[in-house]
Amino acid sequence: MRKKRVEDSRTEQFRLLKYEDINGANRLFGGKLMAWIDEVAGVAARRHCEEDVTTACIDNLQFKEPAFLGNMVVIIGRITYIGKSSMEVRVDSYVEDSKGFRRPINRAYVTMVALDENERPKAVEFGLELETTAEEMEWESGKKRAELRKQRRREGF
Repeated sequence: MRKKRVEDSRTEQFRLLKYEDINGANRLFGGKLMAWIDEVAGVAARRHCEEDVTTACIDNLQFKEPAFLGNMVVIIGRITYIGKSSMEVRVDSYVEDSKGFRRPINRAYVTMVALDENERPKAVEFGLELETTAEEMEWESGKKRAELRKQRRREGF
């Protein structure tokens, strides 16, 4: 099986928060951030598998800090684990100040599924080449998360 590096899937998106991104509490609307996270995860997965993809689940979404009008939000996604037709994408979101300092505001793990021409799940043709200890640790954690997702499905969740 051919392999790709984690960095080959890395996707980075920047958003300057505008009025339409802000909720009634003058913070970034969580649903808006969720849509951006899904978009970044889809691009990262598509870069890896070279196929169309769809979102299967977002099984971890932690809002750590708020973001406000005028903040720059940076969203970074990368493949962490690959199953048969699915790919787990870790998506980290940050607020970046004018000096480039980034403060984490969210982390999500999104499962994307590769699709064939009939929009049915398709085996991912590329493995993942792990180059660092951190990537290896993320892979092992991804295996555990995948097993937990399977267990939840068996339990009806």
